[in-house]
Amino acid sequence: MARLLVTGGAGFLGSHLCDRLVGLGHYVIAADNFLTGSLDNVRHLSQNPLFELMRHDVTLPFDADVDGIYNLACPAAPIHYQRDPIQTTRTSVIGAINMLDLATRNGSVILQASTSEVYGDPDIHPQPEDYWGRVNPVGIRSCYDEGKRCAETLFFDYWRQVQLEIKVMRIFNTYGPRMHPNDGRVVSNFIVQAIRGEPLTIYGTGSQTRSFCYVDDLTEAMVLLMATPAEFTGPVNVGNPIESTMLELAELVLGIVGGRSRLEFRPLPQDDPRQRCPDISLARKSLGWEPKVGLEDGLKETVAYFRHRLVDA
Repeated sequence: MARLLVTGGAGFLGSHLCDRLVGLGHYVIAADNFLTGSLDNVRHLSQNPLFELMRHDVTLPFDADVDGIYNLACPAAPIHYQRDPIQTTRTSVIGAINMLDLATRNGSVILQASTSEVYGDPDIHPQPEDYWGRVNPVGIRSCYDEGKRCAETLFFDYWRQVQLEIKVMRIFNTYGPRMHPNDGRVVSNFIVQAIRGEPLTIYGTGSQTRSFCYVDDLTEAMVLLMATPAEFTGPVNVGNPIESTMLELAELVLGIVGGRSRLEFRPLPQDDPRQRCPDISLARKSLGWEPKVGLEDGLKETVAYFRHRLVDA
């Protein structure tokens, strides 16, 4: 049994990861400042002797005796990370330093939840790990994009300078139960709008693409990456290599939810990527991983969650 710290542990991804790690028999400390995380996401773990929840902001120093750290803390939806962009950058950069220092003191392995946003609006498609990206460093998304890029820099500097064992995962669009209903991301937007009978908001022409990975597949990849040999650092792309246009996703959601919602077109936000799709050759080779849950099956689970959540609300 390992003692593991999950920052952002009450968030969408973090709570599913805590489920997975506790299920494997590890002792899990979840740290969260509850800016976007929710106690409801981990309430079912509250009586489990292998789980501990604490309120903590990673921009503040932290000390604990742990064997491994999964650093997931940071708002990931534009509507949230743009609300306080200075704090978003602080979370990615100062938070990374605090967690790297903790890992150094403990001699523990640490995983950084990076993002496909480090590729920006890419001119190489699909995106391999050796692509350096096309990011606007002064745009409205840069607090998140550049914050995560700087976090990756810090991780590799600690690896080179103090020989810290690191793992860096670049996460592409992920969806599933426990997504925040008001996070502004396309899957939750479409599902909530369809359930409420509201128009589905399409930005631009709807021809832009994303690839959607179900959350259970994502957490499986995190566990596999943490178990790789010390010399394997990443970065490694994790996501679904099957692309969907926004129009295709909207039609799929409407087919599952039913109802008569129409499509409503609005201008494309600044710096919104035209295409986003991972090259997962490295994940297949080094982790033996590829996604198993098809988009329609995953959306059905997500729709069921939101139906229940919106009724209770």
